Amino acid sequence: MSPRSASVNEELRRRSRERLLQAAVELVDERGFEATTLGDIADRAGSARGLVSYYFPGKRQLVQSAVHRLMHRTLQEALEREPRTEDGRERLARAIDAILGLARERPVLMRQHMSGLLLAEGFVQCPEQRRLSELLGDTVARCGSDDVAADYPMLRALLMGAVYAALVPGVPMPVPVLRAELFERYGLDGGLGAPPGSGTDAGPARGDLSRFFATDERTDGPTDEGTGERGGSPS
Repeated sequence: MSPRSASVNEELRRRSRERLLQAAVELVDERGFEATTLGDIADRAGSARGLVSYYFPGKRQLVQSAVHRLMHRTLQEALEREPRTEDGRERLARAIDAILGLARERPVLMRQHMSGLLLAEGFVQCPEQRRLSELLGDTVARCGSDDVAADYPMLRALLMGAVYAALVPGVPMPVPVLRAELFERYGLDGGLGAPPGSGTDAGPARGDLSRFFATDERTDGPTDEGTGERGGSPS
């Protein structure tokens, strides 16, 4: 049998990485960070356990990348929701609601994410984090910012602070109160966006994360010699 082409191997590697990201999000959301092992993630993804280190230096980096992917795709979906709009204020309202929606719908996952960001390694510089930054930076620019380089980090800090406040064990701030504060900070009308829990927000429903990870169904086949991946469908 002739060897696979470079493009086929690249696609297999992409799918392997996508499955690991999705498995990491699902398991940490279900069990928490400490109770989730790299072996658990590999098993859920249907991948060889040694494959995880091929893409990620450790569990913390894998989980951060996975959550950044979820955040990026949630934000992207909110911004592209019908009716589509180029209005910067509406897009900023949607961005705020999308991130607060994740805090409301995925408290375990987002609490673990915030905890990881406070550790020594801080942000993981990965494609998922860069895409999230680009979307938020574009949102700030569309709102008329004269200095995106300064205004984007402020928006990011305010969103992180709001998520943290919503998730502090024992003394969480209500998401509607945090939303109102952010909307007032940016001079946004409360009727803009889609308040978390309103039924009109675009956040991921409980138990359904697949649309945020571009993984196609696999068919049974031989092990990929380039990645060590097994054939068959994920568990």
